[in-house]
Amino acid sequence: MLRGTIPDPVARQPWQVILPLFALTTFGATVLYSAAGGSLRPWALTHFLRFFVFLGMAVAISRVRKETFKSLAYPIYGVIVVLLVLVELVGGIGGGSQRWLNLGFMTLQPSELMKPGIVLVLARFYDDLPASMTASWRALIPAATLLAVPAGLVIIQPDLGTGLAITFGATVVAFLAGVPLWWFISAGAALAVIAPVAFFTVLHDYQRQRVFVFLDPAKDPLGTGYHILQSTIAIGSGGFFGKGFGNGSQSHLDYLPEAHTDFVFATMSEEWGMLGGLFVIGVFAWVLNWALRTARGASGRFDQLLAMGMAFTMFFYVCINLMMVMGLAPVVGIPLPFMSHGGSSMMTNMICVGTIMAVANWSREGPRSLS
Repeated sequence: MLRGTIPDPVARQPWQVILPLFALTTFGATVLYSAAGGSLRPWALTHFLRFFVFLGMAVAISRVRKETFKSLAYPIYGVIVVLLVLVELVGGIGGGSQRWLNLGFMTLQPSELMKPGIVLVLARFYDDLPASMTASWRALIPAATLLAVPAGLVIIQPDLGTGLAITFGATVVAFLAGVPLWWFISAGAALAVIAPVAFFTVLHDYQRQRVFVFLDPAKDPLGTGYHILQSTIAIGSGGFFGKGFGNGSQSHLDYLPEAHTDFVFATMSEEWGMLGGLFVIGVFAWVLNWALRTARGASGRFDQLLAMGMAFTMFFYVCINLMMVMGLAPVVGIPLPFMSHGGSSMMTNMICVGTIMAVANWSREGPRSLS
């Protein structure tokens, strides 16, 4: 009946995920409006407009055929690696890190593009790899190289949070592709041995300090522990129903740092309380459930790895940000999808959503889209 009254190109869109994301983005814009002291600028209006621009991009991605995705996997990966190299050569510096390229009409953070990019290229790699070789070195060495190059370039920016996100997406795809479990256990054991040495020799001073602060934030309440203490104060003071829209003292009086980006969940919780937090988590749960159902219903190996990798990439964003603002993980620069102000984050997550929408379309089309 819906398709009889609404044009087919509109009716066939996955409104079961678009509408919840619209609701979440609207809620995020409301929080940003309050954080700006009751003004649409500089965050709320831009946040809302970006959603519609990148939603159009996601819809366009969803119409791309599987053969095109596969043929462009390695070229896209190569272009992003080149952009990461350019960041090292001519990238803009902000907050002590060199992460951005000024393109004139916009500022681009190429490391964000590598989050879906590494999932795409490894899905193509493991789809091409014969099943009999999944347990051999041919399943590990090339994939590890594809990961090591961009992850290394990102970590030296330095941007440990994004480097971990890229590594997480790659690990998920490799695991789901059937790479032997003992390889992951061996890698974990090796990491446990190397980590203490790397902690004191590879990490920057501020990165080591974040770990110390995570273990005992009250040790330096006005210095390195300030962020997490103010965040937990804001969340706790909201109670169940919150202080009310526009009444968040922590953000309005500038006690809460990065109230519109990394700590936007704390800003929201102070005004909307646990009720608002449950709404945000509920929407994310709905979207991730849709993504995982799409992946399970995919018709081919490439489709399943691609959709599952994109789903877990979004999950990493949500999980790490929420743990960070509640003091359950060290502070890292990972924003909350569709809530935090930031174009690169919105773009990355919409690429993930659009790709999963494409997999859903391939499943509906059946054999016609199979290679």
